[in-house]
Amino acid sequence: MKRIVFLDYVRVFACFLVMLVHACENYYGAPGSTDMAGPQSFLADETDRLWVSLFDGFSRMSVPLFMIVSAYLLVPMKEDESAWQFYRRRALRILPPMGFFLVLYATLPLLWGQLDAATAQTDLSRLLLNFPTLAGHLWFMYPLIGIYLFTPVVSPWLRKVSAREERFFIGLFLLSTCIPYLNRWCGEVWGQCFWNEYHMLWYFSGYLGYVVLAHYIRVHLAWSRRRRLAVGAAAMAAGAVLTILSFYVQAVPGVLHDTPVLEIGWSFCTINCVLLTTGAFLLFTCIRQAEAPRVVVELSKLSYGMYLMHIFWLGLWVALFKQTWGWPTAVAIPAIAACTFVCCYATTKLLSRVPGSRWLIG
Repeated sequence: MKRIVFLDYVRVFACFLVMLVHACENYYGAPGSTDMAGPQSFLADETDRLWVSLFDGFSRMSVPLFMIVSAYLLVPMKEDESAWQFYRRRALRILPPMGFFLVLYATLPLLWGQLDAATAQTDLSRLLLNFPTLAGHLWFMYPLIGIYLFTPVVSPWLRKVSAREERFFIGLFLLSTCIPYLNRWCGEVWGQCFWNEYHMLWYFSGYLGYVVLAHYIRVHLAWSRRRRLAVGAAAMAAGAVLTILSFYVQAVPGVLHDTPVLEIGWSFCTINCVLLTTGAFLLFTCIRQAEAPRVVVELSKLSYGMYLMHIFWLGLWVALFKQTWGWPTAVAIPAIAACTFVCCYATTKLLSRVPGSRWLIG
């Protein structure tokens, strides 16, 4: 299959943003948290409040961009491909490296004392149920697998749906992304109550909305490049401002915050994140290069392995830039992300030369 140039750029961009998000989390995690924010958050001062809000808020498009890229390439599945063939192809692509790193995160930190034996044993016993204690970033794999499992179900509809019908679905999806705010301000809505979480728009919510959105952009959106640039820039700017402010206005320094409350606008299926992600994706579709530079293609191909391993490298650079060298937050956060990105690239590049590396890094 011929590579789609702009998607390689999206993958590399999204991969770096994931590392930027996790670099930021070391500046608002409460005492005792790992390399990612825990149930409670704490900001030391106004400087941390500002730069965490800016860097992390802007980077919240990272996960949805990965979802859109996958959907853009894979949905709808080929008509001559059975569900089982699709599942086998996807499983062989993502599950062996995922399993390999699940084991690594449950055991390797024992070597430098970040994990105790009891926690490692518990993590290993629960590998079929959930990610290990120090691998919180692997939460993403489970929704992604869910989307793959649902792809054969939604594919026949997407092959025959009209643009108008698809816009109706997207409209309901966008409405569903407002529900976290409605719950905050208005309480339970549209059938929600303590015994029922499945509100009226449940089946139009979540990452499936990004799947349909990706299909609509690929198949039905016939905008000119100029219009994509204008709408994309406006949507991304509006989404970024809303996402950044949603955290900043709540993140009072010196106060212990409940992370889910503080991050309400940073949930990936909120209206502001959809605006931010869609705007950025539209901008990337304007790339007209016949082919991407070799390094971009290589980074794109290695991005899965880089994502899987990056928490191992992140902790090292946090320790150096934040704790040992004490760099200012405005410089330290992007420096941590950049160094982590480079180290992950170098490591995955080396591993890619090992026979059978596809089973380790994809």
